[in-house]
Amino acid sequence: MTTHKLTSTDGFVVLDLDDAPMAIGIVRSAPKVLVDGAKWLARSETYRYAFFDRKVSGASAAVNAPVDAKAEAIASFATELAGDAFSTVHLSAGRGISPDDLAELRSRDPRPESWWSERDALTAAGIVAAAGQAAGGLSGRTVAIETFDAMTSLLPEMFRVAGATVIEPDVSEDASAVLHADVDVLVAGSKVGLIGDANASNVVARLIVPSGPMPVTAKALAAFGRREVTVLPDFVTTSGHLAAWPVDGSSTDAAELVGAAIAQVMTHEKGPLLGACEIAEAFLGTWATVPFGRPIA
Repeated sequence: MTTHKLTSTDGFVVLDLDDAPMAIGIVRSAPKVLVDGAKWLARSETYRYAFFDRKVSGASAAVNAPVDAKAEAIASFATELAGDAFSTVHLSAGRGISPDDLAELRSRDPRPESWWSERDALTAAGIVAAAGQAAGGLSGRTVAIETFDAMTSLLPEMFRVAGATVIEPDVSEDASAVLHADVDVLVAGSKVGLIGDANASNVVARLIVPSGPMPVTAKALAAFGRREVTVLPDFVTTSGHLAAWPVDGSSTDAAELVGAAIAQVMTHEKGPLLGACEIAEAFLGTWATVPFGRPIA
């Protein structure tokens, strides 16, 4: 894993696999984005693409700038990324960045227009399919959903259409009410390490479906294992958007793509998350050095 410091502005680009034919990830902006967090996001992307048999490195970039200097800093970032040194690095907008900020990078990005226009809906469809596959169907199931962006705002209605009852706890006095809701399925993922050792015991749901990268820490995963709570692999559940960018005959249906992937790992002896890691690592081992450290916070 290599961290490239930018020369035109205060920022960096993390590339997980140095010799990969391309790298894909997001860029975020804030007054101070931590490199360690960016490294975890890059690793998660590596495992996503490896699970689906794609030779892609994860990437994660940042622009560190105060609000009053952000526009100029992001413009400098985009200009530097458009250079030959980053010709195989393809980034989409994360928190603090708008798609328009990266417009000059789109012309060389291999992802089709449908990926950009449909990725939220496809990602959401994959999350619902993952939950349905793991739960043995959603009809009659209760679901609590942490909504925190445009993609997750699509989930409540999609779960209802699938037959689930969506429970909406009052978060006005307790921001963690969703995490602790008395439901069958918890959909969460607003930040890395959202569910850790300190609050895992308060989670009632028997199935946790990530809607963002690495919401469950290693200690929480171990605790859930002892309680027979199932945690799905975030780098699989959130991969519905890959249906808009098929390769080698892969499915163009997000629900089918993710549902089949979850079916593949549900019976793994180490559980679906660690099982998915092993599948990703097996593919990585055919063309690259398997990186040290799994994408588990």
